[in-house]
Amino acid sequence: MRTAALMLGAMLLGAAAPDPVTVPVTVAPALGAHFSGRLIVFVEKAGDPDKPAGPIDFSPFAPSSASIAAREVIDLQPGRVAGVDGETDVFPAPLSALPAGTYRVQAVLDRNHDYNYGGRGPGDLVSKTVTFTLPGKVPVVTLDEELPAAKEEGPALEHVPPAMRAKLEAVLARVQPVDVRSASLSTFRGTPTSVRGWVALPPGYDGKTRFPTVYSDGGFGSTLAYARINALMAAADMAEGKSPPMLWVFLDHSGPTGTNEFADSANNGPWGKALTEEVIPALESRYAMDAKPSGRFLTGHSSGGWSTLWLQVRYPTLFGGSWPTSPDPADFHDFTNVDLYRADANFYHDAAGKPLPIVRMNGKVVATTEQFARAEAVLGPAGGQIASFEWVFSPRGADGKPVPLFDRATGKVDPVVAAYWRDHFDVAHIITRDAAQLKPDLAGKLHLTVGTADTFYLDGPAHRLEAAMQAAGIPATFTYVPGKTHFDLFARDGDRSALLKDIAWAMYAVARPGSGRPAPKP
Repeated sequence: MRTAALMLGAMLLGAAAPDPVTVPVTVAPALGAHFSGRLIVFVEKAGDPDKPAGPIDFSPFAPSSASIAAREVIDLQPGRVAGVDGETDVFPAPLSALPAGTYRVQAVLDRNHDYNYGGRGPGDLVSKTVTFTLPGKVPVVTLDEELPAAKEEGPALEHVPPAMRAKLEAVLARVQPVDVRSASLSTFRGTPTSVRGWVALPPGYDGKTRFPTVYSDGGFGSTLAYARINALMAAADMAEGKSPPMLWVFLDHSGPTGTNEFADSANNGPWGKALTEEVIPALESRYAMDAKPSGRFLTGHSSGGWSTLWLQVRYPTLFGGSWPTSPDPADFHDFTNVDLYRADANFYHDAAGKPLPIVRMNGKVVATTEQFARAEAVLGPAGGQIASFEWVFSPRGADGKPVPLFDRATGKVDPVVAAYWRDHFDVAHIITRDAAQLKPDLAGKLHLTVGTADTFYLDGPAHRLEAAMQAAGIPATFTYVPGKTHFDLFARDGDRSALLKDIAWAMYAVARPGSGRPAPKP
């Protein structure tokens, strides 16, 4: 009887186990041969009227809308099939766990391993979408298109609304490239390395009259092309008198590992040193800049907000003020809802085992830290937002890569790595620890703005940083804009960049006391 029961149980278990799903992918002969990279497949339910029939992609704002699976390939050729395992390196669950029905699948070969930062881009191979049914085998998916290279001049202005396009085209001559070779970065990386960006010149710039200078850093996902568009917009605002006459330097912090944050990192190299000791002196010798603290300012949004906050704290005598907006966490007791210092800290769950949120929209949680981290790990080992933090903040491991902050399978935080993060990059901790040293040079220089409904919960760590500043006796300005999110913080009264203009005039008032802001035109 007992043996029969065991046999029946085994039969039932076997019947319940779904067949594993593999997605076969090949490449069209017309594209050539010998392709390598991260092979990613995206699967979604077919026939959903709320979804377009176009490309399938991952969205952090709807993390479970598509399933993803991936593997590395080193020599994909026409006539050969690479099977992408749908059971192991997958998100949000094995493909075999999908309910019976009709699905669509699309494959992408991320040849530069940069999907995690900017999505599919130039040089990547993509397939058409293919429909299939589960349970059942997935038909061969063929990569048959190579995405074209971007134009040299950056993002095409034809994508800008016509009225804005005319304004930007009128100031093209007022925007110039920045490309400063860094000796310190080149030595660290063992290859010639430059700091790049774009400079926007004010009206009336003649190379003799000196102007205040603003150094601006973009958010996660920003690129050199993004910096160019921002420089054009700054030049256009100055030309119309909406912003004061200053030199704006829009920096590019993007790279293979994500953002460098202009911090001196054990993994990325001495980006802070390169900027402050090499780039800024080079620019001040080339352009008519004030070249003194009262004429050097910082601003940036999101990851760029953190970097410009960090630079002000790290180099308090070099800059005359920083205006970070929605900066990434500056107190790691609240690293987007994760307390990295809690006993038995976990990146995925709180002390009660409840999933930790990381993205909210309209008051509702749309993604958890676990969803965010697991999806990123499938899409690629580097370049994602969370891995990018590790490349900036973590110690360097024996394998030459950053030591992970947490276990991607369980979420368990490594307390040794968390302590390293605290001592080197937790801004609130550093301000508390070094208050006596920082106070004389940092007082009154920090001006942080964040929305109370920030999409990534960044108002929480801002409150903690404010408390640390107050406890240290260092005057600073913290503004919490009611109801504003990560993406609409700058908008007011129909002007999508109203806050940036406010910041510009506040900087100008420091550099040119008594100048005043002109009344708006009726």
